[in-house]
Amino acid sequence: MKNYFPLLKRSPLFAGIGEEDLASMLQCLKAKSESYKKEDILLLTGQAAAYMGIVLAGRVQIVKEDFAGNRTILTEITPGNLFAEAFAFARVEHLPLMAVSVTDSEVLWLDVRCIASTCPSACPFHIRMIENMLAVLAQKNIQLNLKIEHISKRSTREKLLSYLSSQAARQGSDEFDIPFNRQELADYLCVDRSAMSAELSRMRKEGILRYQANRFSLLNSSWNQV
Repeated sequence: MKNYFPLLKRSPLFAGIGEEDLASMLQCLKAKSESYKKEDILLLTGQAAAYMGIVLAGRVQIVKEDFAGNRTILTEITPGNLFAEAFAFARVEHLPLMAVSVTDSEVLWLDVRCIASTCPSACPFHIRMIENMLAVLAQKNIQLNLKIEHISKRSTREKLLSYLSSQAARQGSDEFDIPFNRQELADYLCVDRSAMSAELSRMRKEGILRYQANRFSLLNSSWNQV
């Protein structure tokens, strides 16, 4: 576990907490790590939420699947980031979504009951972690609102440009990488993959953007008037 301490120190949950306190804190939180293969299901729709996870290695997607098996990607979790924390804190008895390992992954599971209640000695680092947890939940709410903004656009083009422009702004460059392949991007934006691919081709011909695999470039501001 100690080989992941540098990563955990960069995790928003442990911001401002020294490495010397991590070992004690993880023991206090009843932390346990699990390894998963690609396409393994970490959390299953309908199960109770008791633990939240931190991705240590690999990638995990939070997805919702309808009765026909169609998947919508809600978000993708990369190393150092959390998932399922809101459901675990709310003690949801039947999860409305599932967590799937996109690659071989390792996840650290934490008992949220140990986070919500400080230990008898009320350690300063535990209090700091609770403050960090509130900040994480607030940031996740902002991210959810941003996704709602993307998928509420009327057309596939508008959804694509809303998402791509937000990625450019977040990465501080008109040239950037996105974390999704084409099918995953279509699932995330709730659009048909074929229609999305056709729209991307039209936008490239119109000089709005350029792309290769998951690397995109917004070429000018003309999309702002689309």
